[in-house]
Amino acid sequence: MTETPVEQMSFEQAMRELEGVVDQLERGDVALDASIALYERGAALKKRCEDELKRAEEKVAAITLDANGTPKGTQPLDAG
Repeated sequence: MTETPVEQMSFEQAMRELEGVVDQLERGDVALDASIALYERGAALKKRCEDELKRAEEKVAAITLDANGTPKGTQPLDAG
């Protein structure tokens, strides 16, 4: 586990650490207290990944196309 706060991680960082957490928990060679801490960290990492994916999906959905189907830019997510 890194000491980086989950909310400051990129999607890739959070996913990489989440994979490590899952691997450690699956091996089962971690003490109970450490397992609980790993599980809690994993839950936070999972939420971070889900939030980042949702944000990316919203950005993609905001891309506008011109009459030829060519992207002509994006609209701010809070416009409207």
